[in-house]
Amino acid sequence: MKSTINVYQKNDYIVIKINEGYDFQTIEKELNHKVAQLKKIFKQGKVPIKVIGKILKNREIDQIEKMIKDELEVEVEFDMPREMGLSNIKKTFDSEISISETKFYKGSLRSGQKIEEERSIVILGDVNSGAEVIAADNIVVLGTLRGLAHAGAKGNKQAIIAAGRIDTVQMRIANIVKEINRDEEPYHKLAYAYVDNDRIIIS
Repeated sequence: MKSTINVYQKNDYIVIKINEGYDFQTIEKELNHKVAQLKKIFKQGKVPIKVIGKILKNREIDQIEKMIKDELEVEVEFDMPREMGLSNIKKTFDSEISISETKFYKGSLRSGQKIEEERSIVILGDVNSGAEVIAADNIVVLGTLRGLAHAGAKGNKQAIIAAGRIDTVQMRIANIVKEINRDEEPYHKLAYAYVDNDRIIIS
């Protein structure tokens, strides 16, 4: 059975890997045990710690950092993205789109529905008006994009938005917003949007 947390040394720092599939209460309990073990081993030195693995909420990251520092008084680094959101854009990386992992969503999104992914996402349907798709990397809609699409939501300006038909009034890539006036600009068929000189271009 896979452990909740793995601890190992790499180069000149300690790695704490939090594995997927466990709730925060379980992670917290196991981490308390691991930190107590580390405290016994590293009584003299102050080896920095890097936390990797499962994507955590901001408050969970803060809580883990406090838990470690209270016991070990060491430098703690988190090699993981924080939670996404339209009002919480974090320019934490500039990843290459060619190595992005992809999540597939089967079906159309109705008004009021919202999907957030820490990778690229492909929608096998439409994104209707009032629906939202937020991805750390690319967004591909095989049908019509009428709702809000926010690609590169953590600052990745290399991300793209592609759709069988783009018929939305607004889209976002990283922190760049494009407003589309339907009276002046018709819908785009088999189109994709990308950033060029800090402007979103649809072609």
